[in-house]
Amino acid sequence: MLTVRKSQDRGYADHGWLKSFHSFSFAGYYDPQHMGWGNLRVINEDRIAPGTGFGTHGHRDMEIISYVLSGELAHKDNMGNGRAIPPGDVQRMSAGNGVMHSEYNHAPQDTTHFFQIWIEPNVTGIPASYEQKTFATPDKRGALRLVASPDGTQGSVTVHADARLYAGLFDGAESATLALDPARKSYVHLVRGELEVNGQRLNGGDAALLAGESRVELKAGKDAEVLVFDLAD
Repeated sequence: MLTVRKSQDRGYADHGWLKSFHSFSFAGYYDPQHMGWGNLRVINEDRIAPGTGFGTHGHRDMEIISYVLSGELAHKDNMGNGRAIPPGDVQRMSAGNGVMHSEYNHAPQDTTHFFQIWIEPNVTGIPASYEQKTFATPDKRGALRLVASPDGTQGSVTVHADARLYAGLFDGAESATLALDPARKSYVHLVRGELEVNGQRLNGGDAALLAGESRVELKAGKDAEVLVFDLAD
């Protein structure tokens, strides 16, 4: 079964300094039909205005991934990490038994456009930790590059969750197929462009929710960037 969730059906919040689309219920957006998918709990597409950001705040027992599209995201936490996250980098923060952090766009003119992703962990109360890696554009071109996994395989960041995240870039004749366990769930989020997912045409911001499927087939892209999740049911 494949269900398409259109971009315009997401929740939306405009805080002035922050404009955010919510794929699942979050903060002031509540939709009982969209509370998450498998162990994927949050996908927020955020745009932070120049010179603004999220002040210091806390999290517990959640795997948090940041995926930057344009601009830079400045991260600072109470573990001693202070890093800029540019496009092409994937940041993983395991909130564990508690972490305090801030995220800012220090650029004077440029908006920071990024995805904030939360995945429910399969262990709780662990020490908080941080990881950040660069994934080169050629590795994602016409392929699904593993960027997050439970065991850090293929140089991916390590999440304390039964989930894998792939990123890909597709244009023209480029295509890829990912085998799935039909007992699990998958979530395909088209970041930008156009792409065909198991025969369904998606446009930027659309998502495909898959259950009981044995594969994800991506093809016929037009300047497409995509995130594909393999998730526990």
